Amino acid sequence: MKVFISEYLLIDLDKEKWHCRCCNHTLGSARKNYKEGLLVYERDPREIHRPIIDTRYEFTFSPDPDWIRIIEYYCPSCGTMVEVDYLPPGHPLPHDLEFDIDAMK
Repeated sequence: MKVFISEYLLIDLDKEKWHCRCCNHTLGSARKNYKEGLLVYERDPREIHRPIIDTRYEFTFSPDPDWIRIIEYYCPSCGTMVEVDYLPPGHPLPHDLEFDIDAMK
């Protein structure tokens, strides 16, 4: 039985695996972090949130890359962006979804 978890993720309870909902690619064990099976891309926050005022000034209303990083997660098969995290530098990738697989069965 497959259970939809988010817009782009599902869990196959019979095989206990994460899958991409777009292409059905297996992303890894449902008992582990699904992000381990995704492609990870770190973006410079200034690429996404462009400076509002001239960059010759110290404060441009754009996130400072010394304080924040943007991490994007993509399906390795179809390239669908599954998740985005805003994290301080050096912070480990968060484990944001954890389910009791036995209870779900």
